Amino acid sequence: MTGPQSEREGESAPPSSGWSGPRQAGHRGSEPANTGQPHTSQPPAGQHHAGLHHAGQSQSGDQRRPPEHGARGGGNGPGNSSRPGPRHTSDDGKHAHERDEIYGALDLGTNNCRLLLARPTRRGFRVVDAFSRIIRLGEGVSQTGHLSDAAMDRTAEALRICAAKLARANVQRARCVATEACRIARNGSHFLDRVRRDLGLDIEILSRESEANLAVSGCASLIDFGADYVLVFDIGGGSSELIWLDVRTHRDGGHAQLLDHLDRGTGIAAWTSLPAGVVTLAERHGGRHVTPQSFEDMVQEVISLIAPFEAKHRFRERTADRAVHFLGTSGTVTTVAGIRLGLKRYDRSRVDGCWLSADEVQDVTDDLLSRSYDERVAEPCIGQDRADLVLAGCAILEAILRVWPADRLRVADRGLREGILTKLMTEDTVYRAGRRRRNARRHER
Repeated sequence: MTGPQSEREGESAPPSSGWSGPRQAGHRGSEPANTGQPHTSQPPAGQHHAGLHHAGQSQSGDQRRPPEHGARGGGNGPGNSSRPGPRHTSDDGKHAHERDEIYGALDLGTNNCRLLLARPTRRGFRVVDAFSRIIRLGEGVSQTGHLSDAAMDRTAEALRICAAKLARANVQRARCVATEACRIARNGSHFLDRVRRDLGLDIEILSRESEANLAVSGCASLIDFGADYVLVFDIGGGSSELIWLDVRTHRDGGHAQLLDHLDRGTGIAAWTSLPAGVVTLAERHGGRHVTPQSFEDMVQEVISLIAPFEAKHRFRERTADRAVHFLGTSGTVTTVAGIRLGLKRYDRSRVDGCWLSADEVQDVTDDLLSRSYDERVAEPCIGQDRADLVLAGCAILEAILRVWPADRLRVADRGLREGILTKLMTEDTVYRAGRRRRNARRHER
């Protein structure tokens, strides 16, 4: 879940006593939130877009996204099956990719369907179109094990729009992926076969490891390499990815070196995918009318899911007395940030890259917990489509902060789609990660 509109490991172990109760006020710094640095015509039935492999936000325009995206380079996560396209050179010596070729990334999630179309630039890539819609594809899957007919119909309509946008933009290089809902539903592959037949969209089911890798690639430019450890997390609709990075191993090379290590499969210290997202958690515990007790029940469930991973890797111990920050790519954290900033309308340029203290996160969570469902609907950064999901997301975030206390959290309104675009463009050598860094070092000499 992004914008206001996001390996099971180890042997089981009980959470330490420090995880079980609500966090106490005053244990974290009160650093103020600072603004940081700064998505076709429809193909005939049965016609496939050549070279498209694709992945899915809830308004149809995503107009808050700035035109230029600064992420460079790309992680080459496991499961990436797209092949580099041909490189054509024009008479003026420029590669065609660098001048006008448009790349696409489609993310079909449990809650959202999102599309991003972008053109490479010297500084990264420029978004030329975007689409986002809440489709709740995974509605009820955790209980029934199947995608419902209504959910598949809603999703097919959103994907029809995406197919039209891809065709209209003449996108020849793209990747479309589906995540947790299609991974776990017994009819997930059948649904994607139907989409391929009817809409010409070739959507692959992304592995959890590839999803974690691409999420890091998509927001790597927001990592503070002055930290020792960084936890990147993506609270989705059906699952939540937690990725620990030991930044000390990338400090000299920074963003470029991290992306290179991701490409080799060595950039992540440890990761896990929890079978809990905002949709599944809200369905189990209720999302409209959330009491302090039902909220705490959600927190404890997530803590119990994190416990085996922490027992195996002991990051609570490893990060003690170390510089740590969190980087959240999910709609939960962008919503919390928008509320904390007092936005009357969600503004990506103010949210993406901003910093929050853990106390500020707690204040917003407490405020939302005190509101009725109707009052959450009236919040500009939530709205009716998310009012029954936002507290489930806050419970997942609360559980993460109890297991691994941290003072600082950076907010990323970017993630999987940006990671896909970064990888595709890197494969085509449209740009290279760290080019500016290398050039700067050259000048320093």
